[in-house]
Amino acid sequence: MAKVFTSRDIKTYVDHVNQHGYVIIPNAFSPSQIADAKAELARLSTTPDAGPAVEAGRNPFEGLQTQRIYALLNKSRVFDNFALHSAVLALNDHFLDDGYLVTAFHSINIRPGEKAQSLHHDDEYITVPRPHRPFGTAIMIALDEYTETNGSTVIIPDSHTWGDRLPKRSEAQSVVMPAGSIMYFIGTLWHGGGENTSSEGRLALTVQYCQPWMRQLENQQLAVDWEKLDDIPPKLVAMMGYKN
Repeated sequence: MAKVFTSRDIKTYVDHVNQHGYVIIPNAFSPSQIADAKAELARLSTTPDAGPAVEAGRNPFEGLQTQRIYALLNKSRVFDNFALHSAVLALNDHFLDDGYLVTAFHSINIRPGEKAQSLHHDDEYITVPRPHRPFGTAIMIALDEYTETNGSTVIIPDSHTWGDRLPKRSEAQSVVMPAGSIMYFIGTLWHGGGENTSSEGRLALTVQYCQPWMRQLENQQLAVDWEKLDDIPPKLVAMMGYKN
């Protein structure tokens, strides 16, 4: 049975994000949900629908040893509920304006030998001086356990409040959490993919959300075939940019 999150839980999460720029929601998804997602990604990876990024990234930022499957909302209904977790939506209701959108949704498999991704914050492509309120939020959903050696996301806690200061690699801390957990963070937090020095890949899903008045990174109305909309939860259809 899915955990029921109370208003006290949400307040605790909001307070942690306000202070540190992120929060970990442990065991947010059941083992069966995680197994279904991993099986579906394995199936998709053998089909043309996966796209070329399933082989490797195009540049060091994407990760030359990292596999991705983009536009998951167009590829399978298995992933819908991962974008609609109740605690995540409650956090978005606090940090984003009403009518926020899904701006990107894809899988990330950081394979052995991958180098650390450059540190960045997701709002950096918007040329507004820091500090500022977040223009977006994101979640990392651990389909594999996140460890200090398998490419887990690294973060700079409290960096969401910085102005022009740039982070040092020595300040980065690895996110450690069991499979099925969520890391939620706001778009002003400095972070990056970690180096994978282990012998196994680190598979995750990421969903990114943005303010309703922003242009999405992935145009969901073009990325998702309109014939599929009737099968997608109405809340998620609205978050793709369709409004009643």
